[in-house]
Amino acid sequence: MTQVTRRPPLGEDSASDALAEGTVDAVVIGGGAAGLNGALILARSRRSVVVIDSGSPRNAPAEAVHGLLALDGTPPSEILRRGREQVRQYGGRVVHGEVVSAESAAPSADGDLRFTVTLADGRSITARRILVATGLTDVLPQVPGLAEHWGHSVVHCPYCHGWEVRDEPIGILATGAASIGHAFLFRQLTEDLTYFTHGTDLDEDSRARFAARGIRVIDTPVTEIVNDPDGALAGVRLAGGQVVARRVLAVAAQLRARTQGLEGLGLPVRDLPKGRGFASGVDGATEVPGVWVAGNVTDLVAQVGASAAAGALAGADINRMLAIADTDAALQAIAEASPQAATR
Repeated sequence: MTQVTRRPPLGEDSASDALAEGTVDAVVIGGGAAGLNGALILARSRRSVVVIDSGSPRNAPAEAVHGLLALDGTPPSEILRRGREQVRQYGGRVVHGEVVSAESAAPSADGDLRFTVTLADGRSITARRILVATGLTDVLPQVPGLAEHWGHSVVHCPYCHGWEVRDEPIGILATGAASIGHAFLFRQLTEDLTYFTHGTDLDEDSRARFAARGIRVIDTPVTEIVNDPDGALAGVRLAGGQVVARRVLAVAAQLRARTQGLEGLGLPVRDLPKGRGFASGVDGATEVPGVWVAGNVTDLVAQVGASAAAGALAGADINRMLAIADTDAALQAIAEASPQAATR
């Protein structure tokens, strides 16, 4: 399988903020929609928050984000640029770097939680709470030429890319059972749809349903992607040498949550129909006290809007728990300063 990761230019606001000294209220690991929206909520609540951004968003190859109300058609890089700008507007910091470790540290004198986050360049920061929003990577079938077209003529989501490829000759390059449902969704967008089983199972009921919708099935494995003289996707070559003309391929890629460097947090993972991600509860809370998760690292199929919303919910819950901790610490300080008052 081919893991697709792209590192685009970070844009005009590429200068990294200084890493905060001392202890901050929250460190957000991941600078995508979920992480930035969580940071925005925290910063607007007057919390000290630092976003660690590796600069490798999953949707970097895409020309635009679609299906997001009021922002449909906006380039992903522009949404992130605005997001970083807005977090900074309220005092939040965005630091470019790769997290290599995150783990619990000794609690504060009043018993509040502490975590240490270390970057690849050796810098580290201490935080009271952590929001993990590292997202995921797409793992594509190892078909020569496939990854080069990812995000353009090789797509994965009918809601993100479907309108833009409507009425084109589309092929479904199957990766497993999930591709069957994929086919019906893309059939809504074109009458010229071919399903390449590519070594996966396709039961007779599904074949009958495909036939009823006019979906052609090809069982011969695909060996490579064929381009036209201009470098655009023109079709696929089969094991027997035949080329089947296609302008678009849809692939239900395996989804892999980005968990590297986070092992020290001990976050539980769960198997999902399309991959593995961190387990989470209400508002992104995890079984590990003081750590929240949001976005594609826990909800593998969430689009930009859903990821941003999840980040906002997590940010609000982090602020709520910090407010409780602040109040507990204030009460403890009063009790320690005046033991007799605390017993009245």
